[in-house]
Amino acid sequence: MGELVAAAQPGAGSAQEQQYLTFQLAGETYALAILGIKEIIEYGQLTAVPMMPAWIRGVINLRGSVVPVVDLGVRFGGAPTAVHKRSCIVILEVAAGEERQDLGVIVDAVNEVLEIAPAEIEPAPAFGARLRTDFIRGMGKVDGRFVIILDAGQVLSVEELALLEQSVDSVGAEA
Repeated sequence: MGELVAAAQPGAGSAQEQQYLTFQLAGETYALAILGIKEIIEYGQLTAVPMMPAWIRGVINLRGSVVPVVDLGVRFGGAPTAVHKRSCIVILEVAAGEERQDLGVIVDAVNEVLEIAPAEIEPAPAFGARLRTDFIRGMGKVDGRFVIILDAGQVLSVEELALLEQSVDSVGAEA
């Protein structure tokens, strides 16, 4: 006779809370939904590609795949992200139409994974933010401070991803 084992109820208890990876960039704390994050790797082995937008720092070889790496500092209209001892690349899977594109983003440091309930997330500010409001999914309240929750799908628009894919394909064909 087998024992009955109670199956875990996914989403039981804190059903609406989502997990977010928080990271530092230029002194600000940002967060990305953990479901879109594939892995975090040490910064290095970046190959610069000519004729790419300024916010594309280069490409990396991730187990045989060419993965573009975005400099969020430049993408957000600021200075290029300086590389430090704790700098790393967060590998994301972003939807581009029906296809998915892996890409990396350079961050100053990865902090922690937080659970934030939807009730603790305020809408993006209509003005006064240094970022385009469509880049912001919301402002998460964590321990009395705000964490800027990014919308990864908006940080790179579909058109920009298509252009990026064409550029990466041409680089791959030349290699």
